[in-house]
Amino acid sequence: MAGDTLLAALLLFLDLVLYVGGSVGTESHPPAWFIALPIDVAMVAPLVFRRKKPLASAYVVYFVAIAHASLSLGFSSVAALAMSLYSILVYIGRKQGLIYVGALVLMTAVEIVLDRSTPWLGNALFTAFGIALCWTLGEFVGARRAYQLEVEARLHLLETERDQATRIAVAEERGRIARELHDVVAHSVSVMVVQADGAALALPTNPELAGRALQTISETGRGALGELRRLLEVLRGDHGDGEPRVPQPDAGALGELAERMRGAGMTVDLRVDDGLTDLPAGVSLGVYRIVQESLTNTLKHAGTGARAEVHVRRWSEGKNDTVEVLVRDDGAGRARQLEQVTVGAGAPSKKAPRLQVAGGNGLIGMRERANVYGGTLEVGPAPAGGWQVRAVLPVRLAP
Repeated sequence: MAGDTLLAALLLFLDLVLYVGGSVGTESHPPAWFIALPIDVAMVAPLVFRRKKPLASAYVVYFVAIAHASLSLGFSSVAALAMSLYSILVYIGRKQGLIYVGALVLMTAVEIVLDRSTPWLGNALFTAFGIALCWTLGEFVGARRAYQLEVEARLHLLETERDQATRIAVAEERGRIARELHDVVAHSVSVMVVQADGAALALPTNPELAGRALQTISETGRGALGELRRLLEVLRGDHGDGEPRVPQPDAGALGELAERMRGAGMTVDLRVDDGLTDLPAGVSLGVYRIVQESLTNTLKHAGTGARAEVHVRRWSEGKNDTVEVLVRDDGAGRARQLEQVTVGAGAPSKKAPRLQVAGGNGLIGMRERANVYGGTLEVGPAPAGGWQVRAVLPVRLAP
């Protein structure tokens, strides 16, 4: 709008210069200034709004141009009419442009009929050339503008589809985690029932055995409550009713997983430290799934000839009892976004991205598992080349 205002002011200035110099007016007698000045201002003022209101601005220019041209107040009427036709073609379309061209032809014909002093052929050729030039420029710029708008609309659609796909992947992964945690909780409850029945039978004859059973019930119940709370947090809907229920794997099944990957043609070096047998069922399942997804991505992106190292260890520092999962391959990997997710006792929070790489549904699934158990997840290129996944999960879930 600032550019249009400057252009309108320039046209007004040129008209005023011609008026002061005595070069305008009929028969070299310029009209009075209180007539010429308002018409000059009304001639160029609509150009300020030609982008926002192109049609209204064009027809105001058209009707003012009749008075402006009849008094011969300068060439701003010709320039304003040309700009109006150009604006209609760019911002509205050909149909309204053809109507405006018809109005310009009608104006020229009336001027030729009424003004016998001007050669009609020259006037007609000048009008035709001006219309052709404005039409060509308007078509070119209008096509570029329409193409740009189409590209922007498609980019917006692609961004929307990408966000929707991410939300669907998150929802599916959370549903899968919820179903798995359901099995973990059901197993814990089954253990409690069996121990309670055994305690009831042993209580009259062996109180010590009954006490140990009650202690087991207490520990199992606390673990089941923690798992149940996380189940309710991640549950978004059960869409897997038709999926078969099978025993869920744990950290003890990592050897079998490594053997299956070796059978697929990938070299896997597995190191599992002691102390993983008594992990909570949900944490143990999360460790297995993170290793499984990492090795699957290695097989998919680095190829069957790749070599992967898997190291799962557990350590304790004061009250912090954690398990670390590190999976590293020697393949080139693909550019993804390294995202570190840190979850505490409250809601999940994200730290700033550290590398410019792109993510997929597998990364979303591992991230969601880290979120559920209050851990951290780091994914990105390894220092020595290749790709690595590092997850740290607390062993004892926060109450």
